[in-house]
Amino acid sequence: MLLSLSISGLALYVLLRAIKMVYAKLTSPLRFMPGPQPRDWLTGSYAEVRGEIKGATAIGMEEGWIEQNGRTMKLYGFFGTANVYTIDTKAVHHVLFNSHIYQKTIPARYFLERMTGRPGLTSAEGDVHKNQRKIMNPAFGYPQVRELTHIFVRKSIQLRNIWAAEAAENKGIACVDIHAWFHKVTLDIIGLAGFNRDINAVGTKPGDTPDEILATFEKLLAVELGPLDFLQGSYPILRNISTRNERMRAASRADMARIGLKIVADSKREIAESGMFETGRARPPSVYWSAATRPRKFPSTSVCLMRMFKLVRSLARFGIICSQKPDLTEIITFLVAGHVTTSTAVTWTLFALTQNVAAQTKLRAELLSLATENPTMDQLQDLPYLDCVVREGLRVHGPVPHNVREAFCDDVLPLKTPWTDAHGKVHDSVQIKKGTEVFIPMQMMNLDPTIWGQDAREFIPERWEKGIENDIPGVWGQIISFIGGPRGCVGYRFSLIEIKSLLFTLIRGFEFELAVPVADIGKKIVRVTQGPTLLSRPDEGLQLPMLVKPVVQA
Repeated sequence: MLLSLSISGLALYVLLRAIKMVYAKLTSPLRFMPGPQPRDWLTGSYAEVRGEIKGATAIGMEEGWIEQNGRTMKLYGFFGTANVYTIDTKAVHHVLFNSHIYQKTIPARYFLERMTGRPGLTSAEGDVHKNQRKIMNPAFGYPQVRELTHIFVRKSIQLRNIWAAEAAENKGIACVDIHAWFHKVTLDIIGLAGFNRDINAVGTKPGDTPDEILATFEKLLAVELGPLDFLQGSYPILRNISTRNERMRAASRADMARIGLKIVADSKREIAESGMFETGRARPPSVYWSAATRPRKFPSTSVCLMRMFKLVRSLARFGIICSQKPDLTEIITFLVAGHVTTSTAVTWTLFALTQNVAAQTKLRAELLSLATENPTMDQLQDLPYLDCVVREGLRVHGPVPHNVREAFCDDVLPLKTPWTDAHGKVHDSVQIKKGTEVFIPMQMMNLDPTIWGQDAREFIPERWEKGIENDIPGVWGQIISFIGGPRGCVGYRFSLIEIKSLLFTLIRGFEFELAVPVADIGKKIVRVTQGPTLLSRPDEGLQLPMLVKPVVQA
């Protein structure tokens, strides 16, 4: 009897959802908007834009959509729902800067929370996100990143030395998978900078026992999203079904929580021992963020981000070091966001430099002109061509190609470029109904020939030497790679100096060239980032093999 009622209830739920979807489609204000035909009814066109790209610079499918349908179009999502796809800068600005209307989709939040265990900086919305952002912002200013630059450089030198030793053992040239190595070194950096813990992923050799953070984190990332995961993201009624994937994620989260509690306890103890607080009153944060005035008891490794977070949080609570159970969500968040996107960005920038040897040579000459292998943040910032290379790498090969926001109330989306419907009527805006998703193709905006010229797809760092002005609503550099608005990347300064530190050390030390034909390199989206893959060996995962040859200096 109970089983029959359950089946009947489920059937009724499915029927009501189907009726709602059909009604929404028939009354949608997007029904006369042009757009590509979906590949299938179940996944719409979303599976196509997330699919493997045949060639590291091949984006012809989306480019064809824009050429045929205009800069704003209809894009079918899951189960035939009509959504909006736009590279219109005015529309994108409206979406990004009205985060109270346009928020992360329910499925996206669900997936992020399954990884971290609860709403965190990447998945929270509204006042919760504002409060988290307020707490974290002070830890990512340039004064704080300046304190951490020596960690970036030290780990870059460690990686350089490992590659140099491998080259010495192989007649002066080594073949390395730079994607895998950057994955390791950026994880080491966030471990030291964020939690004062050397994970030593770079130094781990086959047979070594890895740091428990590394082992736990790798297990967490190894859990792939299956069909049921996607259905659970869209339909909360299915989330009570226990899956193998969720059990694996829960076990990894439990291990990460255990490790995180120890990290936070150690950080709180060191804060208390460092003299940061005087009889219940907090001293100014600048006292601890200045190398000249740092208390003697403060650990010499760095003012790590975790300590900054705890300090700022404590200041907000009248200078008292809290004893409540800490929120461990951000530990996992920073391990993921703090290294995956940066490692991908450095990988693609080096790939671009192998395709523009003149730029690689020019950059090396500038870097070698600095008479130190341990630059400060200010010295890195004063290298103009390095800055051009980083900007151009993030433009041509942004690690995150797309972003999707969902409207949580009805709205009108303003447009810079009008669209024409199936009846020939011209519109200068789009009527958005609650529940509509707005698909922002960040990669296409960074490669838009109407903004960047006909050579938009080419990696030309010199384009930045002239100064660039456009209306792309990014948080940095006239590009949208770090997003913009209230949800712009909080750690973009951290990431930029980290990228510059790695390039400074490695380009000075080696000449780089591809170890495989360029035609064999494709792009594949794993979760949200777009990494390199070999088209001839798709089952081997993300990789980018390169030949590194030590630079012989006079």
